[in-house]
Amino acid sequence: MFEFFRDLDRRWVFLAMLLAVAVPILAGARFPEEPSQMVRSVFHAIDNLPEGSRVLMALDYDPASEGELHPMAAAFTRQCALKNHKMYFMTLWPPGPVMIQKQINMLQREFPDYEYGIDYVNMGFRPGYEGPIKLIVTDLKRAISADVHGTSLDQIPLTRDLKNIQQMDMIINVSAGYPGAKEWVLYAATPYGIPTVAGTTGVQSPLLMPYIPNQLTGMLGAIKAAAEYEQMLIDEYPQLKDNRQAQEALRRMGPQLVAHVFLIVLILIGNTIFFIERRRSR
Repeated sequence: MFEFFRDLDRRWVFLAMLLAVAVPILAGARFPEEPSQMVRSVFHAIDNLPEGSRVLMALDYDPASEGELHPMAAAFTRQCALKNHKMYFMTLWPPGPVMIQKQINMLQREFPDYEYGIDYVNMGFRPGYEGPIKLIVTDLKRAISADVHGTSLDQIPLTRDLKNIQQMDMIINVSAGYPGAKEWVLYAATPYGIPTVAGTTGVQSPLLMPYIPNQLTGMLGAIKAAAEYEQMLIDEYPQLKDNRQAQEALRRMGPQLVAHVFLIVLILIGNTIFFIERRRSR
């Protein structure tokens, strides 16, 4: 057995890893998720808002991080729609409008009674990195005069009387880097006391931990937290149980879990072979 693993052609390992990922995908394998305390705090922060609250949806990511961040952006959007919150979409990233449009397509498909201009508005992309945040916290229409279709914000019912984002009940930011969650915390949440939650990539989340809970109410870190959030959303809103698109992160965790377990087994085998060989060489 020792010689078998020591001399095993690495191409068999690559093939085994391929199967470890492919089989759970093809079989639709899913594993139960237990929401962490952090996930619960984010969920309740949004869910406890009064019905019809104003929520700024800042989606600062691009297609490169869509696999990790889209499921949590969709979960946030669904939860806000289920609570009849008013959503104001915008992005600080040039590819961000595509990500916003996917959320709007989902709203139109799953919540046909949600009406543009009444229940949600798309304010599109604003260049200048964190510059737009510094403007819209005091004067929204100085930085954004029209929505993504070119309609003046003064003509849209949802934004007609909106002076700045201090009137928001919450900021929800989904962030892949700069500008993103850190800038929303530094220039909006902290100086003006606007409750803020975030969803981030795995590599970004440790950098934001010092802001929790005083400056950042809570945070979802990577696809694992997104899966836990989806599970909690399904538990609280059973009407989503048969919606496969509302379980995207849960579906993606299946192959990831199997691949990680397989990787751990390989590490254990490799280290065992190393120590046995070293002992024999003495």
